[in-house]
Order: sequence, then structure tokens, then C-alpha cells
Amino acid sequence: MALQITESNFEAEVIQSDKPVLVDFWATWCGPCKMISPIVDQIATEMAGTAKVGKVDVDGNAGLANRFNIRSIPTLLFFKGGELVDTITGATSKDNILAHLKALL
Repeated sequence: MALQITESNFEAEVIQSDKPVLVDFWATWCGPCKMISPIVDQIATEMAGTAKVGKVDVDGNAGLANRFNIRSIPTLLFFKGGELVDTITGATSKDNILAHLKALL
């Protein structure tokens, strides 16, 4: 299961992480977000110990959505060493998400 990332734990969970981090920006009312949510959870389980996977609800964390200029969801951000290094916007396949994440290992 993916971590619930909020404005209060973002710094510790993402920026200060010693592992690559995938952050899924989503909302409860977003159809494509619901489509990829189980995929993101699967990746979180499969990559446990190797990479972190978390989700940010944009409705409850507008500050983070603004900070990273999230204009459409789902948006997947990939961080390494506290830096944003890659982005996927829109629903995509598990294989594509894994390819982006594994490239950071």
C-alpha cells in the first residue's frame, strides 16, 4: 500500500528519502486516478525496501499541488536525492511506471 503523503510529512518522506520516490497526485473524484490507484499500490508492495511510493490527495494538499505546478491529474512525480527528476501525466501502464521508477535505482 502506498504511503499517504501530506504537506506535513512531504519533506521527511520524499525530500529526505535515501531511496527513489514515486508520488501520485490524485483526487477522489478523478476517474483516471481511480484506474491507476491499484497499480500504484501494487508497485508500492513490489518495490518496498527499494523505492518509496506515496499518494498526495490534491484536494487536501493544495500547497503541494501548487508547489509542483500540478495542473491535471493523475500526475506521477519521480524524485531521487530530494530532486524532481521525472514526470508522467495521465493514466499509464504499470510497465511504464515501473520503467521510470527502475531507471532511478
